[in-house]
Amino acid sequence: MANCLKKSLAFTLAETLIVMGIIGVVSALTLPNLNSSTGEKEKVAKVKKIYQNMDDALGRAQAIYGPVEEWFKNDSTYTAQITRFGDRVTEFMKVSKNCGVSTNQRCFSNTKAKPINGDDGSFKDYDTKNTSYKFQLADGTSVALGDPSWSGNITDSLFIFFNIDGPKGKNVSGIDVFGLKFNTQARQIEINNPDGISRLLSSNNGTQPAAWVINYDNMDYLKVNSSGKCSN
Repeated sequence: MANCLKKSLAFTLAETLIVMGIIGVVSALTLPNLNSSTGEKEKVAKVKKIYQNMDDALGRAQAIYGPVEEWFKNDSTYTAQITRFGDRVTEFMKVSKNCGVSTNQRCFSNTKAKPINGDDGSFKDYDTKNTSYKFQLADGTSVALGDPSWSGNITDSLFIFFNIDGPKGKNVSGIDVFGLKFNTQARQIEINNPDGISRLLSSNNGTQPAAWVINYDNMDYLKVNSSGKCSN
């Protein structure tokens, strides 16, 4: 009987090095995009979470205290109104630090936020104003209720601004700063479709980016320029 010799098969050192090199190149090309995608998904989840939590808190507060437009019958000043609104809403949220209308407590950033296109920020300095109600949530998100430059009343509507990275974030609208508008008369948070890419990129109050995220479940506006085309 003839003996069958089994030939041992193995990769040579050169072949192994070539394969490792290919894996390295592929990893270098794909990992940055993967990390970026993961980071954006986390931000999308945070934005939608604060929207849902705020909406839930407003519903619970009205179930206990009645329609929101009736909360301010005995409040003659904007500060008294925003304080009452903030106290009742935060009662139903997981708050780690409540600064109320106090100033310089670092519940919110003390710098002005900028829009994505890099223009000078016209966001208000919430931390040093006593006309906005500020607090931090358990997950580190900073929230400011009301507009510190507005001395009217909130019987019609008010803005809800939040920084998902807290007071030490980049403070850029559409990246870590977002905004919602609460319609007092309709008793609900308004989520309208964004009014075009150009306005979204120049938004300094965060409501345009927030509307995009909540409606489309992504942050693809970060990948386009003012003409709506990919920047690369």
